Amino acid sequence: MLPWLDFQPHIIHCNDWQTGPLPLFLKVKHEDNPFYRNTATVFTIHNLQYQGIFPKGVLKIMALGEEFFTPDQLEFYGQVSFMKAGIIYADMISTVSPKYALEIQTPEFGEGLDGLLRKRAGDLRGILNGLDYEIYNPSTDPHLAANYDAESLEKKKENKYALQKEMGLPVRDVPVLSLISRLVPQKGLDLVAAILDQLLHRDVQFILLGSGEDHYQRLFSQYRIRYKERMGVKIGFDSALASRIYAGSDIFLMPSRFEPCGLGQMISLRYGTVPVVRATGGLEDTIVR
Repeated sequence: MLPWLDFQPHIIHCNDWQTGPLPLFLKVKHEDNPFYRNTATVFTIHNLQYQGIFPKGVLKIMALGEEFFTPDQLEFYGQVSFMKAGIIYADMISTVSPKYALEIQTPEFGEGLDGLLRKRAGDLRGILNGLDYEIYNPSTDPHLAANYDAESLEKKKENKYALQKEMGLPVRDVPVLSLISRLVPQKGLDLVAAILDQLLHRDVQFILLGSGEDHYQRLFSQYRIRYKERMGVKIGFDSALASRIYAGSDIFLMPSRFEPCGLGQMISLRYGTVPVVRATGGLEDTIVR
């Protein structure tokens, strides 16, 4: 496409496994093409767990020979890994937090690619994600019951009461804890489930918004039935409701088993809600203990 557009980029930024073959094609199929002589690639890993694994036959579709089906090339436990292609062939590799860049070089977090990432450690950088503070701004957010800022935090309580009413909970001045998440094991939901009975026997309320695995959806929906005075659950995703939860909560939970960066903890800080997180990946980089 690029020659037809007469556009010679200095850098092609590839994101995640879907783009993994691009650095390979650039180096292997176009290495003698002067048009690409000054074009470099950076491959960004947002979550190493999602690797783009395909049967060996995908090599034929990609017009690549058997020589690419070896452990030092794209072969990955008898299949082909697009993530591995990006890591091998990109000029530079980045990920979304400094801590995660270190973690993925270990067997615990490396998803079978830690050896390759250690080999390329000199070309690997962790660059912390951030927020658009104009979009995430409780003083202008149109979805809130009451706008506020650091100088008017007393208005935050109005958002709590409106949130309690919206979620069908008694409107009371009690601590409101919240969790907004994909409902998958990575997010540490088993850690929450293990203490939920104990937590909800206290004078608190807990609100959860998210969707994902049926097991977790059923689990938290059942807790909602059992503790209807203290637990609010919305299965699905609703960005406007998410804003109201950030604004109306006192404490925001992020118990992730691993977290490449995470934005929820940053949004909760922006909305004056205390984040409680596990010290992993970008959570450790962004929350000061």
